[in-house]
Amino acid sequence: MATIILPTDWIKNWEKSGKHEFVQLCKDLTDKTNHGNEIREIQAALYELCWQVVQGNLKLDLVASVLGDMMELKDYMPSILADVFSILDIETGALEEKNKRDHYTQLVGACLCYIPEAILKERLDPETLENLGLIKQAHQFNQKIVKIKTKLFYKQQKFNLLREENEGYAKLITELGQDLSGNITSHLVLESIKSLIGCFNLDPNRVLDIILEVYESRSDQNEFFLSLIKSYMCEPLTLCHILGFKFKFYQEPNEETPKSLYHIAAALLHHNLIELEDLYVHLMPLDASIVEEHKRDISEAKHIARKLVMVVLPSEKSEDKDKEKEKEEEKNEKPPDNQKLGLLEALLRIGDWHHAQSIMDQMPPFYATSHKAIALALCQLVHLTVEPLYRRAGVPKGARGCVMHPLRNKRAPQPAESFEDLRKDTFSMLGYLGPHLSHDPILFAKIVRLGKGFMKEYQSDGKPDVKDKLEILLSCFLSIADQVLLPSLSLMECNACMSEELWGLFKLFPYQHRYRLYGQWKNETYSSHPLLVKVKAQTVERAKYIMKRLTKENVKQSGRQIGKLSHSNPTILFDYMLSQIQWYDNLIVPVVDSLKYLTSLNYDVLAYCIIEALANPEKEKMKHDDTTISPWLQSLASLCGAVFRKYPIELAGLLQYVTNQLKAGKSFDLLILKEVVQKMAGIEITDEMTSEQLEAMTGGEQLKAEGGYFGQIRNTKKSSQRLKDALLDHELALPLCLLMAQQRNGVVFLEGGEKHLKLVGHLYDQCHDTLVQFGGFLASNLSTEDYIKRVPSIDILCNQFHTPHDAAFFLSRPMYAHQILSKYDELKKAEKGNRQQQKVTKYVSACEQVMTPVHEAVVSLHPARVWDDLRPQFYATFWSLTMYDLAVPQAAYEREVNKLKAQIKAIEENPEIPLNKKKKEKERCTALQEKLQEEEKKQSEHVQRVLHRLKLEKDNWLLAKSTKNETITKFLQLCLFPRCIFSSIDAVYCARFVELVHQQKTHNFCTLLCYDRVFSAIIYTVASCTENESHRYGRFLCCMLETVTRWHSDRAVYEKECVNYPGFLTIFRATGFDGGNKVDQLDYENFRHVVHKWHYMLTKASVHCLETGDYTHIRNILIVLTKILPCYPKVLNLGQALECRVHKICLEEKDKRPDLYALAMGYSGRLKSQKVHMVPENEFHHKDQPARSATPASQQNGPGSTGKPATSTSKTEEGASEDGDRVKDKSQGTTKPVNKANSAAAKVTTSNGNGALNSTKAVKDDKEKSGKEKKEKKEKAAGSTPETKAENRREKQRDERAGKEERVAREGKEKTPKADREKLKADEKISKDDKSKAGNGEPMEPSRERDAIKESKSKEKGDRIVAAGSIKSPVPRSESAESERDHKRRKLDSHSSPSHSSSVKDNSNDPKESTSKHHINFNSVARSKSREREMEKKDPENTQGRSKEKKEEKDRKDRKRDHTINDHELSQESKRRKDENGTNSSKNSKSTSPSCDSPLSAEKEKSKRSKSSSKEKADSMKPERTSSGGKKESRHDKDKSEKKEKRDSSGGKEEKKHHKSSDKHR
Repeated sequence: MATIILPTDWIKNWEKSGKHEFVQLCKDLTDKTNHGNEIREIQAALYELCWQVVQGNLKLDLVASVLGDMMELKDYMPSILADVFSILDIETGALEEKNKRDHYTQLVGACLCYIPEAILKERLDPETLENLGLIKQAHQFNQKIVKIKTKLFYKQQKFNLLREENEGYAKLITELGQDLSGNITSHLVLESIKSLIGCFNLDPNRVLDIILEVYESRSDQNEFFLSLIKSYMCEPLTLCHILGFKFKFYQEPNEETPKSLYHIAAALLHHNLIELEDLYVHLMPLDASIVEEHKRDISEAKHIARKLVMVVLPSEKSEDKDKEKEKEEEKNEKPPDNQKLGLLEALLRIGDWHHAQSIMDQMPPFYATSHKAIALALCQLVHLTVEPLYRRAGVPKGARGCVMHPLRNKRAPQPAESFEDLRKDTFSMLGYLGPHLSHDPILFAKIVRLGKGFMKEYQSDGKPDVKDKLEILLSCFLSIADQVLLPSLSLMECNACMSEELWGLFKLFPYQHRYRLYGQWKNETYSSHPLLVKVKAQTVERAKYIMKRLTKENVKQSGRQIGKLSHSNPTILFDYMLSQIQWYDNLIVPVVDSLKYLTSLNYDVLAYCIIEALANPEKEKMKHDDTTISPWLQSLASLCGAVFRKYPIELAGLLQYVTNQLKAGKSFDLLILKEVVQKMAGIEITDEMTSEQLEAMTGGEQLKAEGGYFGQIRNTKKSSQRLKDALLDHELALPLCLLMAQQRNGVVFLEGGEKHLKLVGHLYDQCHDTLVQFGGFLASNLSTEDYIKRVPSIDILCNQFHTPHDAAFFLSRPMYAHQILSKYDELKKAEKGNRQQQKVTKYVSACEQVMTPVHEAVVSLHPARVWDDLRPQFYATFWSLTMYDLAVPQAAYEREVNKLKAQIKAIEENPEIPLNKKKKEKERCTALQEKLQEEEKKQSEHVQRVLHRLKLEKDNWLLAKSTKNETITKFLQLCLFPRCIFSSIDAVYCARFVELVHQQKTHNFCTLLCYDRVFSAIIYTVASCTENESHRYGRFLCCMLETVTRWHSDRAVYEKECVNYPGFLTIFRATGFDGGNKVDQLDYENFRHVVHKWHYMLTKASVHCLETGDYTHIRNILIVLTKILPCYPKVLNLGQALECRVHKICLEEKDKRPDLYALAMGYSGRLKSQKVHMVPENEFHHKDQPARSATPASQQNGPGSTGKPATSTSKTEEGASEDGDRVKDKSQGTTKPVNKANSAAAKVTTSNGNGALNSTKAVKDDKEKSGKEKKEKKEKAAGSTPETKAENRREKQRDERAGKEERVAREGKEKTPKADREKLKADEKISKDDKSKAGNGEPMEPSRERDAIKESKSKEKGDRIVAAGSIKSPVPRSESAESERDHKRRKLDSHSSPSHSSSVKDNSNDPKESTSKHHINFNSVARSKSREREMEKKDPENTQGRSKEKKEEKDRKDRKRDHTINDHELSQESKRRKDENGTNSSKNSKSTSPSCDSPLSAEKEKSKRSKSSSKEKADSMKPERTSSGGKKESRHDKDKSEKKEKRDSSGGKEEKKHHKSSDKHR
C-alpha cells in the first residue's frame, strides 16, 4: 500500500519543517483530481505517518494534532483514516512486539475525537474496539452481528397474502386494459395503480407482473406501457427476475415461448429498462450446448458429403436407412425453444441492432442466421437501412420498386444516405447474414446494384482525398462479395437472374480481383458452414450423374442440366468437369457444345477454373518417361482454344498466366497460347502442309483463309477481335513475342539441362511455332498504327531485348511492309500520275525512305568484317521480304476460284435448299470469288513493283572485297540457313530468293557455289535440327532440288536460265564477271555431272545419319528424305542404297523405338513407289568418256574438267561397294556446318577446297586460249560413243542374269545376308563387264575413272563444296595432274580413311598434320579387318569366285601401268597451273560408301590384294612424293613403314572394290 515514502529528514526535523511539509503534501493531494488515484495516494501518506508512530519514530501527540488538522481538508478524510487504522489493526495484530501494538492503540485512542464511532465499529476488529472502550464485550458484539445478518439475508419476508383482496387485481386489470386512445397517459394510470395497491393491500411485485402480462397482450401500445413501467419500477433487477421467471416457465419440453414475451423483453432491452447480461442468464439453451449443436451439424454435413462421394454397397444402404429412421424418431421429440434466438429475432424486428449483435457474438459464426426467421428479420432491417441510398443510386432506369417505410423507432440504425453511411451498420449486418442472404433474393439484387452504383462513382471520381475513402469502400464491397454474395448464390436454387445481376457488378472489377474472389469461393467458402458442405457434395453428385450421360447426341439436354447446376455452384461443377476432361479428351467436343446455357458470370468462373487447373502444382506437365508433354495439359489446351473461341470469355487472365510462366522460364504452357490463337484467329501452324496449302499461304489474307489451312476456319472475325483487344488492353502483345523469342534458347540452355532431348526439341518447336503463329496473328490483325507503335526498331529488339535476329526480323517485317505501303500511298496522293512507270518509281522511293534507317540499324547486329562481303542493303532486303513479295500463286488463286464456282453450281442444282438460303450462299461465294480475284490483281502489281526495285538494287548487294566463297559462306550463315528453318513459307522463300538472285544476274553471286554448299554438307545441319525444323529444312532442300531438277531435265531450259548468267561462272575472280567468255561457263553436260555429284553427296550424308544409331540423326534424316522425295533420289543405284539402309532401320527399330520405325516404314513405302521414276546413272548423266585419241573428258571446259564428272560417277559407284567403307563412314562426319562463327571464315574457305582459288588474280591470256581450244575439242568429241556403249552393256547384262541367279542360290546355302547376296551379284557382273571392256579395246577408261575417284575422294575431307572442284580453274587439267592424283590416291589408300569432320589445310603445305589425322580412325579399320578375318574362316566355300578376281586384278595392273605413263607426261603442266590458279592439292579425305553391302566381298579379295600390294606400293612411292607440292614426307621409321604396308593391302582392296562398283553401274 505504501506508494509514498516520507523522507527521513522530515521525520528527524518534524517540528521544524517536517510537519509543515507533510501538511502541504496532503493539501496538494486533496486538491488534485486524478480519477480516484488521489485517494489512494492520501491513504498511503497517512499510512506512512501512522506507521512512523507505531515504529516509535514520532511522538504520539505531535502526530495526533496533525491528523486532526487533516480531517478538516475533505469530508471523506475520516473514512480514509479509518481504512488506514483497519489495515494497521491487521498488521499490528500479527506482530509479536507488544510495544508496537500499544503505540497503535494509543494512536487510535488519541484520534477517536476525529472519526465517528460508527465508522470505527464497522471497520476495526471487535477486540480492538473492546481495548479502545468502544464496546463492552467483543463476544456479545459478534453474536449481535450474526443475528442482524441472518435477519437481513436469510429470513423470508411474510407478505400480506391474507390481507390482499381479489377485487384490487380485477380493478388493476380493468385499469390497464382500458382504451388508451384518449387523453389517458401513463402518469394517470400509475396514480390509479398506486391507489389500488394502497387500498387493496396489493403486492407491488405481483402488480408489476400483471402490468407485464397486460403489456404482452397489448404489445402494440409500446409507448404507454414502457413509460408506465419506467415510472413504476426503480430496480431493474426485479423486472429482470420477473421476466426470467416467465421464460423459465416455457423451458419444459414441447413448450413454445410466445412471441409476445420475446417482444416485451426486446422492447425493455431496447429502452434500457433491463440489462442484457441480467436477462441472458435466464434464457435457454446454454451457450455450450449451442456450440455443441453447431459442431454436430458440421460433422453430420461432412458425413453426408462423404456418403455422397463414397461407393455404398447394398447391405450398407439398408443399415444407413435404419439409422436415419432412428434419427427421425429422435427428432420428433421436439426440444424446447431456443429462447435466445427468439429474443434475437424480436430485437431485430424492432431494430435493436446493438443488442442483437451482442447476442450473435455469443454464438458460432452464422449459427443464428442459419435459422430462416432470423435471417429474414435481419434482411428486413438491412432493407430499411439501405432504402434511401438504393432509391438514389441503385434503382435501374425504368424500375419502380416497392417503397419501404422506415421504422418509427428512433433508436434503430439510421438509414444510409451515402455510400460512406453503409460502413456504420449495413456492412456489419451483411457480414452477420453471410450465405443466408440467399433467403432474400430482392435484397441480394439491391446490394449488387448498390455495388454497381458505387463502382461508377469510384471509376469517375479522381480526387485524391476522395479516392482514399473510396478505396476503403471498395475493399468493403469486395469483402461483402466474398463473404456474402457468392456464398448466398451457392444456396440459391439455379437463379440465373441473380448470376447475371452479380456479373453486372463483377465485370467492373479487374480480373485480378474477380479471380481472387473465385478462388476464395471455390477453396474456402464451402467449408465454412454445414449447409454449404452439403450443397458442395450434392453438386458433385449431380455433376457426376450428368457427365456420365453426356454424349454428342444428348448435348442439348445435358447442356440445360449443366446450365441449371452452374447458376449456383459453377466452381464445383467446372472443377469436376475439368478433372474428367483431363482424363478423357474425347469429352472436349460435347462439353464445349453443352456450355451454351451458361451465364456470363459462369463463363468467367470457367476461365478461372481452367487457369487454376493449369497452374496445379501437384500435377506434372510431362509424362513419366520425360519425353512428351502430359496428356492432361494437351487436353486442357484444346479445351481452352475451343471454349474461348466459341464463348465470350475474357482472355486477359489466361494470357497473363502464359506471360508469367514465360517470365519464370517455363514454356510448357505455350501450348495453351498456340491452341487459343489457332482456334480464335484461324491461324494454323503445321509443318505437314500440302504443296497446295503452302502455295496458298504465299498469297493474300483471303487466299490464306480459303486454301491455306486444313480446316476451313470460318467466322473468326469476332473471336480474333476479342483476342486482339485483350492483348492491346493489357499490353501483352509485344511482351509475349519477346518472351517467346528469348525462351526458344531458354528451352535449350536453361530448361533443357535435365530433360530428355526429345522433350527439349518438342518444347523448342512448340515455342518457335507459337511465336510464328502469334506473330502472324499480330501482323494480320493489328492496325498499322498499333503495330508500329508497339514494335521497336530492329537494333533495339536485338541489342536491348536480346531477341534472336530471325525472330526480330520476323516481328519487324510486317511493320516494314505497312510503312512502305503507307509511304507509297502518300506519294501517290501527292503526285497524281497513273502511269505504271511513275507508280514503280514512287514505290522504289517509298522503299528507300523506309528501309534506309533499317540499313543503318542492321550494321550494329554483326561485326564490321561481315559487311565486307554483304551490303546491309542486301541483308535487310533478304530479311524484310516475304514470298508474297516475290511471286503470285496464280494456280492457287485459280484453284480456289474454281472451287467457289463449283460450290455455286452445286447450290443451284440442289433442290432441297430453300430459295432465300440459296441466294445468300450464292452471294457469299460470288463475293469471295471477287475478293480473291481482286487480291490476285493487287498482289500481281505489288510483285512487279518489288521485282523492279530488286533489279535496281542488285548491283549494290554484294561487294567484291573478299572471295566469292567467303561471300556465299556469309550469305548461308547469316541469311539462308537461319531463315530456311524458321517456317515452311520461309523455307520456300529462301529457295525462291536464291533463284531470284541468280535470275537477276547479281554480280559476285555464284549460284553454283551456293547450291553446292547447300547440298554437300547436310549432316551437321540435319543433326542440329529439331523435328519441326527438319520438316522445314527438308522443304527448303526440296525447293532447291526442284530448281536444279528443272535445269537438269532440259537442255533448253538450262541454256535459257543458266548459260551466260554470272551465277554459273566457273572462274572465281575477286572481281565481277566477264560475260563474253564462254570457257568460263559451265556447260549443260558438266552441270548434269555436278547434279549427280550433289545427289551422291545427299545419299552419303543420309546413309551416315541412318547408320549413326542416334535417335535425332535418324528421325531428322528420315523427315528430310520424305520431304525431298519428289526430287530425290532420281538415280537407281542411289535409291537402292537408301532403300537398303532404311530397311535395316525398320528391322532394328521395330521393337525399340516405334516412332522411328513408323517414320522408316512410311518412307520405305513411298520410296518404293518412286522407284518407277528412277533412272540408271548413265541416263541421269553421260558418265562414259570418249576414246583416248580425243581430248579427255577430264580436260574439257576448264574448271568443270577437274575430274568431276568421273569423280561424281565413281563416288556413286563406291556408294554400292563394301561395308568396310561403311565402318569408316560411321567415324567420319562430313562437313563443317556453315553457320559457324565468322572468326573461322578462313578455315571454312580452305576446307571447301578453294582457299587458294579465291585469292587468285586474273589468269593469263594464253591459258584462257588453251582452255578454249580444249573445250572445242571436247565438244567435237562429245556424243561419239556413249549410246552404243550403253546398248552393248544392256545386252550383256541380259545374257548374264541366269548365271547370277545360280550364284545367288549357291551362296544362299552359306546363310549370307540379303545385302551380301546383292553384293555377290554385283561382283559377278563387274568381272564380266571388265572382260568385255578389255575385249572392246577400252582398257583406259576404268583406270581414268578410278584416278578421278581417288582425286575427288582426297578433296572431300571437310569439303562442303565439292562442286567447286568441278568449276575451279579455267585451265584444262593435263594428264600429269591425273598421274599426280593417282599417286596421291595410292598414298591415301595406304592409310586409314580420315575423318570427314576434320578441317585439313592444304596438304602440300602441311603433310605432317594430314598424316597424323589419317590415323584417327585406324582402330575402326582394324576392327573391320578382324571381322573380315573371322568371316574368311567361316566361308571356306568362297574360293569359287577367286579365280575370276585374279583375272580382274591382272587387268587392273595393266591399265594402271598404261595410265602412269600418261600421268608422267602431264605432271609438269599440272604443277604450273596449280601455282597460278591456286588449285592446292585436294584435301586428304576419302568419301565413304553409302552402299548397304556387307564385308563379305572384301574378305574374298583380301588374300589376292595382299600379293599385289608390294608392287603397287613401289610404283606409287615416287609420284606420291612429287604430287604433294615437292615436299618430302616425314614417315621414315620402320614402324610406320610396316603400318603402311598393312594399309597398302587394304588400299589395294578398296581400289578393286571401286573398280568393280563402277563397272557394276555401267
